[in-house]
Amino acid sequence: MAVRTVTHLNFQGNARAALAFYHEVFQGRQTLVTYAQAGQAEAARDPEHIIWGQVTGDDGIALMAYDVQAGRDWNPGSNAFFVSLRGDDIGTIRPLWTALSDGAEVLVAPTASQWSPLYGMLRDRFGITWVVDVVAPDPQASVSA
Repeated sequence: MAVRTVTHLNFQGNARAALAFYHEVFQGRQTLVTYAQAGQAEAARDPEHIIWGQVTGDDGIALMAYDVQAGRDWNPGSNAFFVSLRGDDIGTIRPLWTALSDGAEVLVAPTASQWSPLYGMLRDRFGITWVVDVVAPDPQASVSA
């Protein structure tokens, strides 16, 4: 059995737009379920808000998102988390950087770093900070139990 983590993003009314954008960037499949469809319209600020949404790609990308319930505190915070998008080669990662940067604030322009042949950071149009890089084999790394 495999175990993995999936980034789950919380929004207040714009989960649908965010998931549509991420679907455009990463392709794959998009699933959206509204509060109304789930029979929980009364729990939402708007019954058409997303109670559960997901974008998954054949390459392993997976993002989940929803609009927080009415009455639940929501604050996007300040540097509470980053989403790390890592790939094996520049040819795969550079087009994703380009797509994510549409409407984004570039925090670190993509360039080579000590740990990666390509590293960059941006805050996308939905306020999510992405760390984008290419994994480089580390000859110093060792496996320990």
